Amino acid sequence: MSNVFLYRMPGGIPGDISRQSQATVESVQLDSANAFSAYGLVGKVSSGKFVPFAGGEADGADYGILVRPYPTASSQDGLGTSTPPTSGMGDCLKRGYITVKLNAGTAALNGTVYVRVATPGSGKPIGGFEAAADSTNTIALSKARFMSAADADGNVEIAYNI
Repeated sequence: MSNVFLYRMPGGIPGDISRQSQATVESVQLDSANAFSAYGLVGKVSSGKFVPFAGGEADGADYGILVRPYPTASSQDGLGTSTPPTSGMGDCLKRGYITVKLNAGTAALNGTVYVRVATPGSGKPIGGFEAAADSTNTIALSKARFMSAADADGNVEIAYNI
C-alpha cells in the first residue's frame, strides 16, 4: 500500500498555509516580467507589484511569502508541483504559519531561518529557505523560526512574523 504512513506524515506542501486561523494573507499583483518559480518563496513589493527577490536584499524590509492557493487552477498538477501564475493576482502571507521547502541545512524547533539572497544554485533559489548560513549568500530572517524538523521531502513549517 503506497498511502500508509509508517513513521511520520509528510510535513505539508510548499507554499501551503499550515494554520489557517493564524494567518494574515493579502492579495497582491504579480509581475509578468518577474515571475516566481515556485510557491513558498520570499518576495517583496516593487513598483506596486509582488516580485521574487532579485538578490542582495537585507533583513528588516517588508517581505512576504507567496502562498499556494487551494485548489490550484490546474487539475493535473500534483501536490507541491504546481507553478505559480506569471501575472494577475496572487496571495502573500504577511503573518502566520506556512510550509516551505528547506533547501539546505537541518531545521530544528525554534531554529534560525535563513533566506538565500545571492548565488542561486541547484535546488537553492533566491528567496528560498535554508537552515544554515552560507556566507553573504543568505540572510537570517529575524521574523521567522522553524517549528520542527523537515520531513523526508524537505518540507518544514515556519512561523513568520508571529
